[in-house]
This record gives sequence, C-alpha cells and structure tokens, in this order.
Amino acid sequence: MKYTALLLAALALPGAALAQTDKVKVKVKTKGQPGGRPVGKYPEGIAPHGSVPMPDPLTDPPFSGASSRPPGSAAPDYAALYADRYITQEHLRRDLSVLASDEYEGRETGTKGQKMAAAYISQQFKDDSLQAPVAASAANPYLQTFGLERSAWQPGGTLTAGGKAYEWLKDFYAFGRSPFEQAAAVQPVFVGYGIEQGAYSDYAGHDVQGKDLVMLLGEPRTADGKSVLSPDGSPTKWSVDFRAKAALAAQKGARSVFFVTQETADKFEKTTARLAPRVMQPTIAFADQPGGRAPAFFVSPALGLKLLGTSASALQQYATATAAAQKPVASKFRPIRFSISAPQQRSTVTTENVLGFLPGTDLKSEILVVSAHYDHLGIIGGEVYNGADDDGSGTVGMLSIAQAFSKAARSGHAPRRSILFLANTGEEKGLLGSEYYTDHPVFPLANTVTDLNIDMIGRTDAAHEGKPDYVYVIGSDKLSSQLHAALQETNRQHGNVDLDFRFNDPADPNRFYYRSDHYNFAKKGIPVAFFFSGVHPDYHEASDEISKIEFKKLEARARLVFFLAWDLANRDMRPVVDSNKQ
Repeated sequence: MKYTALLLAALALPGAALAQTDKVKVKVKTKGQPGGRPVGKYPEGIAPHGSVPMPDPLTDPPFSGASSRPPGSAAPDYAALYADRYITQEHLRRDLSVLASDEYEGRETGTKGQKMAAAYISQQFKDDSLQAPVAASAANPYLQTFGLERSAWQPGGTLTAGGKAYEWLKDFYAFGRSPFEQAAAVQPVFVGYGIEQGAYSDYAGHDVQGKDLVMLLGEPRTADGKSVLSPDGSPTKWSVDFRAKAALAAQKGARSVFFVTQETADKFEKTTARLAPRVMQPTIAFADQPGGRAPAFFVSPALGLKLLGTSASALQQYATATAAAQKPVASKFRPIRFSISAPQQRSTVTTENVLGFLPGTDLKSEILVVSAHYDHLGIIGGEVYNGADDDGSGTVGMLSIAQAFSKAARSGHAPRRSILFLANTGEEKGLLGSEYYTDHPVFPLANTVTDLNIDMIGRTDAAHEGKPDYVYVIGSDKLSSQLHAALQETNRQHGNVDLDFRFNDPADPNRFYYRSDHYNFAKKGIPVAFFFSGVHPDYHEASDEISKIEFKKLEARARLVFFLAWDLANRDMRPVVDSNKQ
C-alpha cells in the first residue's frame, strides 16, 4: 500500500519512494515464531506448490458432472469445493513464510530480494501450470521486465540565505529528483498553501512555469482547528498528503517546491532525525516519466521565515486572515533570493512484473485480472522491512486463488473468461509496475473486464477490533454498478464478511482509492475492486511480521476474492461501465 494517512508518516514514506542501497549491514530479526526467518525447508528460496502435502485432488466423485448426480439433486458448488481445498491457512502460511522472510530482504524494487520474490512467484505459476504470456522475455516469459532510474541524495547539500549557510539533514531535507545537482541561485515565488480546490486557488494570478515555489504545509484552519475547505471541517487531502501539492505544482509547471512549516523548531529537529535514514534511501522512478510531482524540500521554521522574508507573528497573521476569508489573501512577504546545492547520484535498474495466465473457454478473449504487489520497502537503517501484510498477504492470497483456478481448470472446470494473475513490482515507488503494465499491456485493455486488486488483507485495524470479520472494498462502485452488485451478491452467497465501503467516499482524506495498483486500471476505464483490511501501527514499519498475520481472516478474505473472480469469469456478460465516480 502506497502512502500514509498522516502527514508525518507521509513525510516518512514518499510515494516516489524508497529504495535500498546496494551495500548494507543487515540486522536479522530472530523471533521465536514462523516467519521471523524462513522455515528452512527451501534453502534456495523456492517452495514448489507440489512439495507441500495437499488433500487428494478433487476428482470424480464429486466432480463428475451432472450425469452422475441423482435425479433432482442440486449441482455441486464447485467454487466452494475448490476454495475449501486450495485456499487454506496452510497454503497461505507456507508461501508467506518464504516471501516475508529476512532472506528476501524486504523485496525492495530493483534489488536481489525483489528478484528472488519474482523467481519464487514465477515458479509457483509454473508449478500450477499457468501459461507464461510474456513472449518478449525469452529467459523467463513469466516476467515483464522494464527499466527504472535510481536517484540517491548525497551528503553535503547546502542552502545559503541572507548570508547564512544552512545544512542538509539539519535545516532542510527533500524527496524526489534534485534540480540542484549543481549549485544554483533561486528566486522563489510564494503561493500561499499551494492549494487549488473549487473557487479556492493559491495559483490565481501566478505564472509559475519553471519556477521554484515556497508554500505553507497544511491548509487554512479555524481557531479550533477545523478546515475551511471541507463541509464538516475535517482535514482534506491538502493537510494529510504533501504529494497532492507537489503534483499540482508540477502540473502548473513549477521546477521545485519548498515547504514551510509552522511547527516548533524542536519538533522539526526530531522529525528530521527520524526521517534521515529514509531520506538517504535511493528513490526509484521512470527515467522519462512526464508529469508526476515536483521535488519537495522541507525547511526548518527559522529557514522558512528567512526564505519568506518575514516573522513568525506575520506568518500567523497571514494564516489567520486566510482562514477567516476562506480564500487566499494578499501577503506582505518578500521571498528572498538564495542559493542551493543538493547533489544526487543516479543509476539505472531493472525490475519485473510477474504474470501467470489461465486461458478461458468460450469467452477466452476477455481477460479478468487478479493483482497484488509483491514489492516492499527493503532494508532501512540495517533492518529488514519484511512487509508480511503489505503486501505479502495480498501476494499469497493471489497465489492461492491462482492455484484454485488452475486445479479447477485441470479437473474440467476452466473459467469461461481468461484470467491474468498479475504480481506487480514498484507499487511502493508510485504504482510503477501496474502503470507499466497498463501502458504496455500483454493483453488488450479493451478486452480486460475487471481488475480485482488485493493489497493488505492479513490484519485487523482499530476500527474493527472485537468485531466480526470484515474487509474494506474500495472502488467497486466507481465505474460499474454491476461489479458492485456482483460483489455484494457473492458475499451473501459465500463470504459472510462485513463489506466496509467507507473509503469510497470521495472526501476520504486517506485517498486509498488512488493508492494501490487498481487505480492504473481505473484510469483506463476498467472496473476495479480493491480489497484491503486497513492500516495498523506496523504499517510501513520493520514490525510488519508474519507473526502478526491473522491467517483465518486472510483465508476468508482471499476466498471472497476467489468467489467474486469465479462469478466474473463465468457470467454471460462482462460488467458494464456505467459510471465514472471520483
């Protein structure tokens, strides 16, 4: 899952992303539980599905067809039979014990651990007799390989303003690609909070093409802390995700953004110290990616006031006046000219999506996609971030669904539509793998009927503690009412879990709909449903370990996705696109 809901976490985990350095001393976690380290049965990291004892294959009976059933008896529920047999806690635990082990080094995009995971997933697809559809990849046609650029900040950056030199990782830090690898003089433009929403626009009257912007973090708030940009005063995306501002600045043509905070100097210092290891992790992106986000620099309170040529009291007066007017107001700030050097080192890397294909029968030209991202954050500060829930849980859920469909097909119950099982790379870097696939599809997007995306389904969040099993479903109503209805009917027949749609709200400040791989399919007009069990204190932390996975719930949620996929793959008509909700 890309991004966090809170600003501090957002600063810590930029969607442009965190990659690990090539050489690092790893602090191996040796917990007394399965998954802290691998179970030891697979020294080369590959655990073929056939190596784990499974129940006898589903053969005749009961899978002998209608002719063998007693007169008047109901047809077997094949979907339930295959789910019960192949989507099991044992199966899920076995795969997750490998993928979320320390040996896989957090599956960071473009690194050894990610490539080990790609090899493991492709081996499972092969063992399950799924076709390898990437004809251009001769070495391993299960892999869709593409290139990225890795950028790493270098020590020694400086910013000089008003005759005073300010230090990198003390007075300022940044995320993104540096436009200041060589020392440059900057004359910034102040654009308020850097917000444009409805009639509210901090950019009105400003031509910012190619310019460097100074803006305030957060959004206008009343004295009691309520946002003036939302009907109920709740925080909007402008408060919780600086990336929205950086993306808007890029759309306006800005070269860079300098964020000024109104927090205390002590808090900025602590935040900077906490983020320093992640700031220095390389970022990964498409080398020639258009648009995106402007590089974001964060400056200390003192430096921010210096850049704006103002005082703390004047800045507070501006914030108060803006909130009272509920629109941008003129300021008396006079941003000063400064110089900055922020060097980076850049290199190219390759990474891989993993594709397994199951051909359908009479509707085989139509493709259903079941997706999950298998990358995570890698090694940060010497610790392995194993990502057992994010998104080890979704990946192993997808693998179990793939096996269930494969076994069904081999027993004479192949789906009518074809199914593409898509394990995406680079999700934590900005949904890069799914973006690459949807821009370079192996199967025509016009024939792609739906994407069912699984990203974090192994835990319980605070909102559901002590309550019956649940799953958040996001986006199922955005493009197709038929998909939304099919989900609800499938759950009534098979799932019996609470379907929580709260994050479908366009005003949701978390913006989860935009933060996982399904979104790249939705942008192409393909109906999507995103399955998610919510964030928790271990989200994007080294403590996201297999010991905390609730396998019974993981099993139930994976089965729900399987049942919906079974319905969509076998119904007469594909879900109709009949809406375009935000």
